[in-house]
Amino acid sequence: MTSVSASVSIGHTVSFRSILREWKAVIGYALIGLVSLLVFGLGTDSGTSTSFAISRSDDAIQVPTFSVAALPVTITFSLILFALAGYQAWAKLRHTTVGVWLPIAFGVAFMGALLTWAGAGRGDTNVAITGMLVSGVFLAVPLVFGSMAGTLCERSGVVNIAIEGQLLGGAFLAAVVASMTNNAYIGMLAAPIAGALVGMLLALFAVRYWVDQIVVGVVLNVLVIGITSFLFSTVLSDNTSLNQAGAQIGAEGGVIMQSLPIPLLSDIPILGPVLFDQNALVYLMYAIVIFFQIMLFKSRWGLRVRAVGEHPMAADTVGIKVNRTRVRNTILGGAIAGLGGAFFTVASGLAFSKEMTSGKGYIALAAMILGRWNPKGALLAALLFGFADALRIQLGVIGSPIPSEFLAMLPYLATIFAVAGLVGKSRAPASENIPYKK
Repeated sequence: MTSVSASVSIGHTVSFRSILREWKAVIGYALIGLVSLLVFGLGTDSGTSTSFAISRSDDAIQVPTFSVAALPVTITFSLILFALAGYQAWAKLRHTTVGVWLPIAFGVAFMGALLTWAGAGRGDTNVAITGMLVSGVFLAVPLVFGSMAGTLCERSGVVNIAIEGQLLGGAFLAAVVASMTNNAYIGMLAAPIAGALVGMLLALFAVRYWVDQIVVGVVLNVLVIGITSFLFSTVLSDNTSLNQAGAQIGAEGGVIMQSLPIPLLSDIPILGPVLFDQNALVYLMYAIVIFFQIMLFKSRWGLRVRAVGEHPMAADTVGIKVNRTRVRNTILGGAIAGLGGAFFTVASGLAFSKEMTSGKGYIALAAMILGRWNPKGALLAALLFGFADALRIQLGVIGSPIPSEFLAMLPYLATIFAVAGLVGKSRAPASENIPYKK
């Protein structure tokens, strides 16, 4: 009897755990919706309103500021969250794959409820929608470049944990070269060199010497942090002319990476300032995402890269140079991540400082996973994380009751939810982190 009871108990435990594992996305969405309803919906005072400012003061077309009743709007957003959780459950029962649009829509609805609740009863303080969206796109730039780097590497079978180091190296070299040449754009062009060098080291140890790729990536991150911190303390601190902020570069006759509005398109309300009134690095980000989306899935090169990442032995039998493809993609991915590192210095008008990337490389990895190793999906996921960071800034501006320490956690909380599987299952390339030995 005892053994029978134990086996039944174990069976129930295994069954319960399997249910949690299979339905964790639905359960997670439902719990977040419940929190939204209890905190933002029922926690909003009736009779209060939230003011939203659509246009900025310098926009060509001005949209009037409007106010909404806070209580019904927060409840509506919470019900939308429950509806999305229900759709996730329906898709699970039908064994269909949910696109990346669902977590994006879920994030938008959650942000809407949070902003309405935080701005309720704030008087003349408005929630700046366009300004927050512009900041979200700009803050997503290093995440997009980092996720593109990870996608290129992992599609060929190499896990690129070293994105953090590649971003930091790019930021360092961009700041130094821009300061030496008094030109921010030359600094931006130099940034990929640092990322490519880190990519070369990753390819050397992962492909040539068959070292575990995750371990190598972590070691390279620590190495770049150590080198840049040492050079910052011993070289840049004593010679400030090698580490000038963007304003200082401009004061000496150089060029700051200012916004480059596209005529007519930049005048469109909301979308214009968000998409078409950015600097050159943002426009380059658009081009890179479109280019690699087409190349990976519509070209012979992309077919070979994906074949190397999925089944390298089969790729080798048809004449594809497996290890050569992996080395090239790893170096190319490092260069793209290094270009994203220029965001932290020359694109933002800041001087280099120790560890200024602040873990953005790891968030970029989460964006790559959330985007299912697809450039288009990674872009959407990176934008979600960028908007989470912009939301933190906006909540601080309007005087949210949420503690500032918790606001600083928002982008990282979004990352945890993403990699915890709340967006559904994602299958990595089959042969990643597996050396190809002939």
